[in-house]
Amino acid sequence: MTAPTAPPASFGSFDSFDADRSAGSLPGSPELLRSVFRRHAAGVAVITAASGGRPAGFTATSLNSVSADPPLLSFTIGTGASSWPAVRDSEYLGVHILGEHQRELAGLFARSGADRFGPDTEWAPGPQGVPLLGGVLAWLVCRVVARVPAGAHRVVIAEAVAGDPAGEGRPLLYHQGRFNALRD
Repeated sequence: MTAPTAPPASFGSFDSFDADRSAGSLPGSPELLRSVFRRHAAGVAVITAASGGRPAGFTATSLNSVSADPPLLSFTIGTGASSWPAVRDSEYLGVHILGEHQRELAGLFARSGADRFGPDTEWAPGPQGVPLLGGVLAWLVCRVVARVPAGAHRVVIAEAVAGDPAGEGRPLLYHQGRFNALRD
């Protein structure tokens, strides 16, 4: 392994780095992490579960593909979230990739205290009793294989067991604190 060289000119000068310029953030702080990830565009998903016969769900931008063989994905959820008990207690979960036409649905599932499965939400029980949302770009039913502690969150790792990638439309993105459409 070779020693690191000087950063490319596009990084600017680290010698003149002013911590006050970094959005008032301290190195390694939660504010710094949030500031950087506001610049990261992420796809928008809704995770659903059923616990005690009641559906639960939340909007997630932390969805990641982990492995193709076996087909694993991951997402995070805060242990203080209203959906955490259902995610904690469920063997199977639904993962829904939202389209740009579903900004309101993304907002509904992101809002604390909202009636997420009220009369305006199109959904039905799917395989393993998992609540499946209508009109999405794609969905999976996944079997939970691990819930890994990570600070005040859990990283949930799940294996895809059923799904449908055939929805129509373009993906919804989350960037700079808002839901956005993909631009060409």
